[in-house]
Amino acid sequence: MGKPYITREGYDALHAELDYLWLEKRPDVTQKVSWAASLGDRSENADYQYNKRLLAQIDRRVRYLRKCLNTLQVIEHNRQQDGRVFFGAYVEIEADDDGSILQLRIVGGDEIFGRSNYISIDSPMARALLGKSEGDDASVKTPKGERLWYVNKISYVKPEWFEEQKMQTKDIEPDDDDIKADVEAAADLDPKALEQAYLKSMVKE
Repeated sequence: MGKPYITREGYDALHAELDYLWLEKRPDVTQKVSWAASLGDRSENADYQYNKRLLAQIDRRVRYLRKCLNTLQVIEHNRQQDGRVFFGAYVEIEADDDGSILQLRIVGGDEIFGRSNYISIDSPMARALLGKSEGDDASVKTPKGERLWYVNKISYVKPEWFEEQKMQTKDIEPDDDDIKADVEAAADLDPKALEQAYLKSMVKE
């Protein structure tokens, strides 16, 4: 099985997030944990408990990002793709039944970032559109049955007609029910081992 695809923009965004968490956010939270711990009884210290949970969330996200960056395959645009729908394409499609318009971009599952008009290349819609040209139709299976769409426009440079929805910021604030396990795991983390793993993740295969 091949590596999951990602666009250059998506890869750079994940890389930037990792740098921010490791180089800025984590040192700041670690300092707060140390300060709160110095105040005494940790069991009733709200600042200590909160920042300890937040630190665990950060470490979990850092581990995930390191793994992603080492396994994802960056797909660059090739001019031979122009005129047909492939990975990274911006596409405008029109429904055959009611004329409704959708504007989409086909990307990797790790770079959707909460944007509803970015769809994974593994989604039924993307699979139906792959290889299509302007004017072609694509039949997409939905829970309510098959629906026919016509390809109106294709671009590999962000076009004026594509309105990207506002990216939703990833929330790393602690709110998971299972965060307790992460807190316990974080207590045993070796900072040097984390740093070595991070540096290793920066080396592309």
